[in-house]
Amino acid sequence: MGSGKSTACAALARLGAATLSTDAVVHELYGSDEVRDAVVARWGAAVAPAGTVDRGAIARHVFAAPDERRWLEELLWPLVGRRVWAFRTEQEAVDPAPKAAVVETPLLFEAGMDGIYDATIAVVADEAVRRERAAARGHEAVDERAARQLTQDEKAQRATFVVRNDGSEADLERLLSDVLAKVGNR
Repeated sequence: MGSGKSTACAALARLGAATLSTDAVVHELYGSDEVRDAVVARWGAAVAPAGTVDRGAIARHVFAAPDERRWLEELLWPLVGRRVWAFRTEQEAVDPAPKAAVVETPLLFEAGMDGIYDATIAVVADEAVRRERAAARGHEAVDERAARQLTQDEKAQRATFVVRNDGSEADLERLLSDVLAKVGNR
């Protein structure tokens, strides 16, 4: 959280990759009747005032209680996985093919989803920078969220590529351009 995954995803799109954000997929899913009705049945109407899911209210339930988080993950992750698979299938049919098909997946290793990708990129940043970025974005339950994630070092060790995002967006884009060139040669 706060390492710059979304910024990296946008940079990769500018560099010619097709991109999908699983965060955006989750936002879409919260707008579906299926997911909205399931979270309301679980936690009550207060999590979807006026029929719209309040992500902050959901966060307060799931980040303080591992069983609640697990329930939500079991609801969402299969749906997200289907959307990722559809995206990959769509990109394989595109002519000309994009430089890469990139899926931004915040809890990639934690969810055990890394095996479905040909390569992975860990975007890492200084801890102080990450905390500042997360706070600026208004993330709720920052400490609880961080506690359930692997450390940046663990993610970097597992990833195919590691990109350090402590500089400017232009610096990040240059580093990602290098990664795209390497992915194309794999």
